[in-house]
Amino acid sequence: MIVLQPVLEVHRSADFAFWPVAEVARYGFMPLGGALTSAEVGTAVMRIAECNDVEAEADGWPPKPADPIGAFLHGLLTLDDLFTSGGLRVTDTVSGVTLLPGCCNGLEERGDWFDVLDGVGWASFGHDPSPLAERRDDTVRLTVDVERDDSPVIELPAEELRRLLAGAERDLADFLDLAAGWAARQLPRHGGRVMAALARALVLPVPGSAVTPAELSGCSGPPADG
Repeated sequence: MIVLQPVLEVHRSADFAFWPVAEVARYGFMPLGGALTSAEVGTAVMRIAECNDVEAEADGWPPKPADPIGAFLHGLLTLDDLFTSGGLRVTDTVSGVTLLPGCCNGLEERGDWFDVLDGVGWASFGHDPSPLAERRDDTVRLTVDVERDDSPVIELPAEELRRLLAGAERDLADFLDLAAGWAARQLPRHGGRVMAALARALVLPVPGSAVTPAELSGCSGPPADG
C-alpha cells in the first residue's frame, strides 16, 4: 500500500511561549490534516511563521511592530513570497521504503508533482536527500535519493499517484479549516490575516471564501485534479 501525506518540517522549540505547542522530536516531519490536536495546529502555525521570520531586505517593507506576537508573525503576514518547509512524504508500507522531501523544498512547490503526470514527466524535491519522481509510460518511479547508486525506489501507477495527490490536497484543506478555528481562539487580533497568510503559504483558498491564494499573492497553485 502506498501512503502519500503533506508534511511540514518541524523541530523542537523549547522556549516558544506565544501559544501552546505540541512536544515534537528534535527534528522531523509533521503530517498536516484534519485530525491534529489544537497544540499540533499551534506547532504547525509556529513553524510556518518561523520559516518566514526574516529581516527586511527591500525598501518599503513595513517595520516589525513592537508587539512581540505581531513581530513574530510579521514575515508571514507581509512577505509576498512565503515558504513552508516540507513537501509530500510517500511511504510504501509493504517494502518500508519512504521518500521524504529534501532540504529547501516547500509545500508551496507541490504543484511540481503534477509536472510528473501532465508536464515534463519528472520533478525533483530538494537535496540532502535528493528525491526524484519520473514518469515512465503508465508508471511513476520515485527515487529516494538520486545521489546514491543504491537508492531505494517506489513504483506506482500514474493514476494512483493522481488519486493520492488529490487526497493530499484534501488533507491540507482540512488542516486549514482546523487552523481557522485555532486562529480565532488563539490569535483574535491577527486571526483573519493569519488565515489569509496560511492559505497563501499553502496555495489554497481561504476557508469560507471564494478568494484564491493566487488572487491574494499573484502565485499559481497546483493544477486541478483531472
